[in-house]
Amino acid sequence: VQLQASGGGLVQAGGSLRLSCAASNRAVSNNGLGWFRRAPGKEREFVAAIDWRNDRTAYADSVKGRFTISRDNAKNMVFLQIDSLKPEDTAIYYCAAARSSAATTITTNYRYWGQGTLVTVSS
Repeated sequence: VQLQASGGGLVQAGGSLRLSCAASNRAVSNNGLGWFRRAPGKEREFVAAIDWRNDRTAYADSVKGRFTISRDNAKNMVFLQIDSLKPEDTAIYYCAAARSSAATTITTNYRYWGQGTLVTVSS
């Protein structure tokens, strides 16, 4: 399975972006999907996750109320709507497919990873 993330870019603080991630096939349609990010000089961290049924989500405290994860199983895609962007949101954002159907926050629970898309927020 290959995951292809897109939608990153340069945006001013307070702006919005919508990240997309396309899976190469339907093999992940029954899996939880998630987004992670790695800021410059920092470790990769969990951002958001959604279960396979599209009805349970999980978010990092730092993004709650600003980020929204969703998925379209018919299109094998997962999305991350990012609003009220802050400079500290600057990072490479990665999508990933979990080993299970749950909305898991644990990095090691993810089996497939996309290549990442860069989000840069200017102040």
